[in-house]
Amino acid sequence: MPRTAKGIEVLDKAKQMMAKARTANELRICQAVIFPLEYGMSTIQTAACIGRSISWTTHNRRLFITAAGFAERKRPGGRKNANMTVSEEEVFLEPFIDKAKNGGILVVKDIHTALEKHLDRKIALASAYNLLHRHGWRKLAPDNRVFSSLDAFENHLLNEFRELEDSPEITKSIVSWPWIINALMT
Repeated sequence: MPRTAKGIEVLDKAKQMMAKARTANELRICQAVIFPLEYGMSTIQTAACIGRSISWTTHNRRLFITAAGFAERKRPGGRKNANMTVSEEEVFLEPFIDKAKNGGILVVKDIHTALEKHLDRKIALASAYNLLHRHGWRKLAPDNRVFSSLDAFENHLLNEFRELEDSPEITKSIVSWPWIINALMT
């Protein structure tokens, strides 16, 4: 003799929610509750009718009955391992952003060092980039470079100038003096 279906106390709610179901999944969950109670169907018959497995049917039926409705599914995400709250991050970044607004540049290494000092522990450089990204800073200035000798610096400068010479569009966007632009075009 089969077991009697449980959940008679939520039958009316299931019928109401079935009429208001917005997705096929919500409809199937309501049917998983209603079919055994209203029509005396077994779990196997109910699963066959709604087109789901027996385990899916029993699991979602049980969830509906215990929650007396659709159970809210917890989704992963959020700031579980945050170093600071968003407002604390804004206060921390304020001097750097003010400097950038007044014509200075944001140097990630400086922000990273200050962040390590503020948190009193070592953190990954990516944490500084993520912090800036969260607060809308995507275009960052290149890091400060230190050259081992004057010759290394001159070689670097020559390479950069050759790159600018090979791409006149970039040069036009940087320089507005016609004599430089005309020199590149010839």
